Amino acid sequence: MSVLAVGLSHRSASVSLLERTVQSDDGVVKLLADLLAAEHVDEALVLSTCNRLEVYADVPKFHGGVQDVTERIALRTGVSLDELADHFYVHYEDRAVQHLFSVASGLDSMVVGEQQILGQLRTALQLAREEEGVGRTLGPLVDAALRAGKRAHAETGIDDAGRSLVSVGLDLAAASITDWAQVDAVLVGAGSMSSLAGAQLRRLGVGRLTIVNRTPERAQRLAGTLDADVATVDQLTDRLATADLLVSCTGAVGLVVGVEAVAAALAQRPEKPLAILDLALPRDVDPEVRALPGVTVIDLESLRSVLDGADVARDVEQVRRIVTDEVGAYLARLRSERVAPTVVALRARAQEVVDAELSRLRSRADLDERTSHEVEITVGRVVDKLLHTPTVRVKELAGEPGGDSYADALRELFALDPAATEVVTRAAVVVEAGDDE
Repeated sequence: MSVLAVGLSHRSASVSLLERTVQSDDGVVKLLADLLAAEHVDEALVLSTCNRLEVYADVPKFHGGVQDVTERIALRTGVSLDELADHFYVHYEDRAVQHLFSVASGLDSMVVGEQQILGQLRTALQLAREEEGVGRTLGPLVDAALRAGKRAHAETGIDDAGRSLVSVGLDLAAASITDWAQVDAVLVGAGSMSSLAGAQLRRLGVGRLTIVNRTPERAQRLAGTLDADVATVDQLTDRLATADLLVSCTGAVGLVVGVEAVAAALAQRPEKPLAILDLALPRDVDPEVRALPGVTVIDLESLRSVLDGADVARDVEQVRRIVTDEVGAYLARLRSERVAPTVVALRARAQEVVDAELSRLRSRADLDERTSHEVEITVGRVVDKLLHTPTVRVKELAGEPGGDSYADALRELFALDPAATEVVTRAAVVVEAGDDE
């Protein structure tokens, strides 16, 4: 396995650049097809979210893999490679595994600890499987990363970071509000972040709350839990005409709240200010809205410095320890699996020698059936005992960094045919494929 991770995220690129690289489901499928057609990509998975675009690939060569992946990202996003180059990060082998586990655990998210990334990664894996983009390398790797992410959320309080973001964002966006019972709030979106925002608004005692979402069924479900009203996207301008606060946090590609809609709403209430909290990435609210008189806009860019100072250090450290443990266990298991074909080939070679020598003995000595059987069992036991310690130890040592060298030593010392271990590996692939059917 040679896993390569290439991507850009909120840590390496501006919001405006990330907005230009966001891919729809159809775009992800097309990018997968481009990657799988590349010379140096054997498997591929694309993780496209509101704040990252990453490709995980199994590649035979590092430099060839990096070139193939970066060129196809540039081609599919329409952003030149020259412009993207300074914002790409590249991780390889163990570091790629470490990065993926950190992403799955929420450590690499703008909102540290957010759970949505687990669903997004699971969806990316499912899509890659449907497109036959993952096999025995990326499939088990992503499954292990998802398990690490679930453990991080189950064993720590990292989920509280998302609540901190919403709380701080609302504090900044509505700094002039003194009586929440008089506030008319509009919430655009019906996902996990919207649920957090809605719950926080209810805790603050907001007077009126309206949910706006493109999918009426989702809006109704969230409204039912928050005792809120429901409005369609077409009714947004009318609702803003009376609103004091707009909170938007959708996963849409493209702007959701346009400057024309906000301007039309303000024209109906010229003396009434409007606070807007945009928690989406890509942003939901047109940047030109900032220039409208009486409007205050707080977005994720505005919150970056606040997020950096959030008091989640203890939980983050706990998650980091979990990630370290899970990555170590996964890599040890992987190295042990890598040496397995060598162990099987060694035992097969020993059996060949035993069979040959027993055949020679039978041709030279007149042994009855019982004696021949006893000799066969005895010789087999001797060989098993001689091979037991080195085969057990090579599996143990393979779990350590550099453990592959012990398998190499076995192949050299016993003059094992490289083709023999390859046959064992191919047989394992066939068995795994059969189990999946």
